[in-house]
Amino acid sequence: MDAVSADIRSWTGNRIIEGQIKKYTDKGRDFIPDNEILRKLKDNRDPDPGRIRDILQKSLSIETLLPDETAALLNVTDGGLWQEIEAAAARVKNKVYDNRIVTFAPLYLGNLCVNNCLYCGFRRGNTEAERKVLGPDEVKREIEALAGRIGHKRLIIVYGEHPETDVDYMVSTIKTIYSVKAATRNGFGQIRRVNVNAAPLSVEGLKRLHEAGIGTYQVFQETYHRDTYHAVHPAGTIKSDYQWRLYCMHRAFEAGVDDVGIGVLFGLYDWKFEVMGLLYHSRELEKRFGVGPHTISFPRMEPAHNVPFTQDPGFKVSDADFRKLITVIRLAVPYTGMILTARESAGIRRETIPLGITQIDASSRIGIGAYSDSDESQQGERQQFFLGDTRSLEEVIGELAGMGYITSFCTAGYRCGRTGKKIMDLLRSGDEGKFCKLNAILTFREWLDDFAGDETRKAGEELIAEELEQVKQRMPEQYPHLIKNYERIKNGERDIYF
Repeated sequence: MDAVSADIRSWTGNRIIEGQIKKYTDKGRDFIPDNEILRKLKDNRDPDPGRIRDILQKSLSIETLLPDETAALLNVTDGGLWQEIEAAAARVKNKVYDNRIVTFAPLYLGNLCVNNCLYCGFRRGNTEAERKVLGPDEVKREIEALAGRIGHKRLIIVYGEHPETDVDYMVSTIKTIYSVKAATRNGFGQIRRVNVNAAPLSVEGLKRLHEAGIGTYQVFQETYHRDTYHAVHPAGTIKSDYQWRLYCMHRAFEAGVDDVGIGVLFGLYDWKFEVMGLLYHSRELEKRFGVGPHTISFPRMEPAHNVPFTQDPGFKVSDADFRKLITVIRLAVPYTGMILTARESAGIRRETIPLGITQIDASSRIGIGAYSDSDESQQGERQQFFLGDTRSLEEVIGELAGMGYITSFCTAGYRCGRTGKKIMDLLRSGDEGKFCKLNAILTFREWLDDFAGDETRKAGEELIAEELEQVKQRMPEQYPHLIKNYERIKNGERDIYF
């Protein structure tokens, strides 16, 4: 064994801290009861339509559903009743989040990984992957492209699990990202919100990320089904420890992180079971900390370079079932943000956004160093998977405007203390949407002036006119303040918020 291998083995052996798991379990038992979930899915078959309509009313009150209620929704087979369910999901989304869609970009900073997950292009055993970790200057170039050329304000930064991209590297890159100011048409652009998608960390490591100013800390369980989890995450790897991953959000809250994001990679196991797992996870966080997940993600497995498992994973989710799982998640955890990624095609995203989506990415490039690299010929070897929607941010914004959605670049809540339990309470009451409506208008105006082409600007301004009129009618006391700040934005000031 060479010295590098020995160092990695030593690093790997010290990652998992058993005491930070056991303190939250019940004599070793966790909060995902596999047999109970399967029983509830079975016991709630053929639900009565009247019961389903009662459940929908509960969701519209922005109350988290019970497992039996969620199982009942998952078991509906009547097409007409599904139309009612989808309509209710859209109403829940509008009640909590209005007609806003938040945009972001994923930024992959390194693809070295000590794990060997069967479905991942970054897996250790993929000898055809082109490995790379971005240095400070390379990170700056990526941000100059994202914030200066494209116009993003918010990122999800992604790391593999490896000593070269451990917490020291994470903190350093976060500081670099926040420091970059990139020239735009009317001044400069800057990343104002850095969310993190990374491996589970210890409480100590998470405290350091919190101090670095992260937004949401996001970790997907991948699959909540225990046997499947162990089958796709080989023994002897860090990721093979189901409970270390399952309790990472508990450690995040303990470390002071305000907002957390959970998710599932759909296609590893039965989609209905996975939706139930997301619900149990959400309810556990609410019970333990009084705060549920800030976001839920639900990517479907996509092919990856030299990853045979992704060609036939065994539990492929159809487009029809994908609609259903999005709808049920929106109703089961009605306050949460829902992230629909560019793994999906433009057509699927267009069809499913009205079901309750609140966040999407655009102009996404997931190769390491891809935003500042104009050569796309080698991206397959540098990507974790292949994307379905490669449209530009401007194209996506133009389509959203045509659908009646305002694109929001707002990051105000995170700097005004509207995070954690405070934002959960505001979301449940519907009051958060009032702040976000105002800030969405301001940030959209800013993006139109700094980045939009003529056609997109025209469509955007027509939408803004409608939004201003809504504020005038619904929030007359805020309207004069909004107009004052709106004019300041038009005159060149930036980053003004309520």
